[in-house]
Amino acid sequence: MIEIPWQSISQEALTGLIEAFIGREGTDYGDQEFSLEEKYSQVLDKIKSGDAVIVYDELTESTTIVTQHDFQSWQQN
Repeated sequence: MIEIPWQSISQEALTGLIEAFIGREGTDYGDQEFSLEEKYSQVLDKIKSGDAVIVYDELTESTTIVTQHDFQSWQQN
């Protein structure tokens, strides 16, 4: 997996990645309900802070958002 700096992709691509991430089944936001805009803002904040990263998977030829912890675990394996 290759990390892609969020600043290097278009706003349209970033929006699409975040919306796909939000729409994944199993994405957990806790017991509270949040609007789409709130979820988008939370994910964007995590990307900007480095808690989440955008990665390109050469095997599946896909781009997604993962937690920094998961990315580091994959890098070690």
